[in-house]
Amino acid sequence: MPWVAALAALTALRLVIAAVAPLAPDEAYYWVWSRDLQGGYLDHPPMVAVFIRAGTLLVGENALGVRLMGPLALALGSVLLARAAEDLLPGRRAGPWAAALFNATLLAGVGAVTMTPDTPLLVFWTCALWALARVQRTGDGRWWLAVGLFAGLALASKYTAVLFGAGVVVWLLLDSSARRWFARWHLWAGGAVAVLAFAPVIAWNAAHGWASFAKQGGRAGSGDVGQALRFLGELIGGQVALATPLVFLFCAAGAAAAAWAWWRTRDDGALLLAALVLPGAALFLWQATGSRVQGNWPAVLYPAAAIAGAGLLQGRAWLRLRVPALALGGAMTAAVYIQAIAAPLPLPRRSDPTLARLGGWDAFAAEVAAAADRNGAAFVAAEEYGLASVLAFRMPAGRVVVAMDPRWRLFTLPAPAPGVTGLLVRSERRGEGPPLWPGAEPLTGLEGRLVRSRRGVEAEAYRLHRVTPALGQPPAVVLPRPGA
Repeated sequence: MPWVAALAALTALRLVIAAVAPLAPDEAYYWVWSRDLQGGYLDHPPMVAVFIRAGTLLVGENALGVRLMGPLALALGSVLLARAAEDLLPGRRAGPWAAALFNATLLAGVGAVTMTPDTPLLVFWTCALWALARVQRTGDGRWWLAVGLFAGLALASKYTAVLFGAGVVVWLLLDSSARRWFARWHLWAGGAVAVLAFAPVIAWNAAHGWASFAKQGGRAGSGDVGQALRFLGELIGGQVALATPLVFLFCAAGAAAAAWAWWRTRDDGALLLAALVLPGAALFLWQATGSRVQGNWPAVLYPAAAIAGAGLLQGRAWLRLRVPALALGGAMTAAVYIQAIAAPLPLPRRSDPTLARLGGWDAFAAEVAAAADRNGAAFVAAEEYGLASVLAFRMPAGRVVVAMDPRWRLFTLPAPAPGVTGLLVRSERRGEGPPLWPGAEPLTGLEGRLVRSRRGVEAEAYRLHRVTPALGQPPAVVLPRPGA
């Protein structure tokens, strides 16, 4: 099939981009997780660490190893998304177009070449959607076991996956033919499988004072009307950009069309799609009235929305708009790829997220190593977990990198040796307050400041301090190094 060949070519391109694009601090942080595998972490469940560990075991501890599973898993997810579309909207030839619309988003295009918890989340969410479509199409209750497995693995990737379960419940309650599953063992067995898949995360939280559940459950906020309007504007504008404008239009209109199709014709497949999009969308819009919603959080809504957009918008105008939607999405994604790798546009940090996250790390790590040598430092340290992790990934071999932050007490990494002098690297964005490290002595003059830049454009500036580990200081650990 031509679309499968196109997907294979796109996956090959993504693997090349994954290999050559610089690693971001968050990715390096998740790589540290992969070297200290646990049932959970403060920020997220552990699946991203499992993906990274698998990739680095296959091709080594390099950028491709960290990201390897992303392009491959999203290719599989795209095939299953197409199959789900054929099951839910038979006869509409929606499968290839649904997969294409989803892959045309920046969320998928950038998510495929960077490794974050959203990557396994999207993959397992799509797998669960496919298994649920099998339930709806075949009526075979055994597919509920697959739904439970994939939903549980999605939840072990990121807590946002709870929205999948909520959508399933909405579908079961509203669809008169689906309600029969409440009386059958298959549904409950699938739920048990989901709990088993998620059990390591529950066990880890129980052993660590429910730290991760408390952190992720405490994101609610409140604000005045002005703040609410600003947050809503950021959410909607961010989605238009991250989904790309025409694909966002397809997805939003498709979700509305799914709800309308069920209301008018009681289309069971359309109801399932609407249930997996609209409640989550309403939740994010409500949350944005009180606190900022990060642009990547609604990513889980797009697989079902892409199916709805491809299968339910069959008018002539919509059909003519498909190719421009894919072209615009591809062009926007390509522009991000090129800027991340080659930076042909000398954009400032505020206008270029690739500069802030990816720019100049190799040269900066070399400068930090040289500063450590000049000051006789036995180790390099950082308070920011991302900065510490990216230095651990990029510093020359044999260097000791120390991280200091309360989150590290939840890891099983070793503490630094007391009584030796190190060099603390601290971003100027943290302000002029004192470092967390007790007794930190700032270096003066030009020796005390380093700048990370890309092609002469400043990404970030840092201050250097001499520090010495001591008993009773805030938690600090020695981070793993590639190959060590």
